[in-house]
Amino acid sequence: MATGFSPIFCFSTAKEVLMDCTTFLPSAVRRCCQRLHQAGFEGYPVGGCVRDLLLGRTPQDWDVCTSALPHQVQALFPHTVPTGLAYGTITVVEDGFPVEVTTYRQETAYHDGRRPDAVAFVSSLEQDLSRRDFTINAMALTLDGHILDPFGGQADLQARRVRCVGEPKQRFTEDRLRLFRAIRFGAQLDFHLEEQLLHALLELGAQPHTLPPERIRPEVEKTLCASAPRWTGLLFSSGLLSTFLPKRLDLDTSVLSALPSTPLARWAGLVTLLRQEGADPLPLLRGLIPDRTLIGPLTQALPLEFPLDARGWRHLLSRHGEATCQALAAMSLRPQPLQALEDVLAQAPCISPKQLALSGKDLMALGLSGPNIGRAQKMLLEHVLNHPEDNTAPVLRRLLSQT
Repeated sequence: MATGFSPIFCFSTAKEVLMDCTTFLPSAVRRCCQRLHQAGFEGYPVGGCVRDLLLGRTPQDWDVCTSALPHQVQALFPHTVPTGLAYGTITVVEDGFPVEVTTYRQETAYHDGRRPDAVAFVSSLEQDLSRRDFTINAMALTLDGHILDPFGGQADLQARRVRCVGEPKQRFTEDRLRLFRAIRFGAQLDFHLEEQLLHALLELGAQPHTLPPERIRPEVEKTLCASAPRWTGLLFSSGLLSTFLPKRLDLDTSVLSALPSTPLARWAGLVTLLRQEGADPLPLLRGLIPDRTLIGPLTQALPLEFPLDARGWRHLLSRHGEATCQALAAMSLRPQPLQALEDVLAQAPCISPKQLALSGKDLMALGLSGPNIGRAQKMLLEHVLNHPEDNTAPVLRRLLSQT
C-alpha cells in the first residue's frame, strides 16, 4: 500500500479497485460492522479512516458510525467502554483492538463555540455526515467496498482541496477549533484551502474565542510538524493566535521543512522566525506548552550563542544538556549546526563527571576527600571537554599529579 498521496485511489467504479479499500480493514473493524449488520443495524467505517484509506495511508484510528443506539451497541458487544455516552460514542474492544462506535447524530446550537449544547440521535447516515467539518472527513465505507460520499469528498481528495461540509462560516462558528483543523489538514496532506473556506477563516480568525490552550496546542503542533509546514504561517497571518501574539504576522514558515519533523525542532525554528519579526515568542510558548521537557529546552536555548566548533558543542552539552542544544541547533534554521551537533553526539563524548575515566571512588583511592573530589572532577571535566581523547585513567591520573 502506498504511504503517500497516490494517483490511484478507490474512486474508480470498477469493483476490483473498490475492493482494495476494504482489504486493509482490520479484522476487528470488519467484525464490528458485521455484528451490527447481523443485528439489523447499519454500521460503516467513517471519517478520517476512510479518507486515509483513499489516500493510501494507514489510518491511526478507526471510527464506525451506526444506526444502533448506544445501549444497543453495549448489548451487542461483550467488551465496551462508554467513552462518550452523552454524544453517542461507545468504544468496542475486539481482541484488544479499540473501535469507536458512534450513533448517527445531529447537533444543536454551539453557544460556546466549542461543543454542541446537545445532540439528537437520527436514523440517516447522510444526516450524520452533514454535521461533519470537511468533505474529506464526511465519507463512509461499506464492507463490499463502496464509498458513501454525499458531499463530494472524493472529488476534493482528487483536487487536493480542503472544503467545508455546508457553509464555511457556519461550520467555523459552531466550533472554532475547525479553523485550526482546516490549516492542519492543509499542512498534513499538502492540500489547498477552498476559496470560501479561506475567506471565512480570514474573517473569523482574529475574533475572540474561548478555546482552551490544551485544544489549540495539538493542532498547532501537528501543523508545525507536518510535511507542509508552510501552512503554519496562516495561523499567524489570520490572527488565530492573537490570544498569545497581539498582532498579525506574515511568516515564511516554509523554511521549517528543512528541520527534523519533531516538536522540539519545529518549535525552535518557529521561535527564530518570530524573533526575526520582532515578536516575543515567550507568551506563545508559555501559553501553549505546559510540558516542561519541551518548553524548558526552548527557553534555555534563547540566550545562547551558536558554538564555532565541536569543542563548543561539548561545552554546551555539558552545561545545558542535549535537548537544549538540539533546540539551539534548530534555531539556526540551517542543516549545518544540526549535523555538527549530531556528529558530536555520535562520538559519545564525556560531558559529565559520571563519564570521566576516574570515578569518585577512584579519586578517594588517590587520597582525595570531601570538596576536593568535586574540584578535581570539575578540573578534569574541563580538560576532557577540550581534549576528549584524554579521557583515560592514566592521563587523568597524570593531570591530577601535576596540580
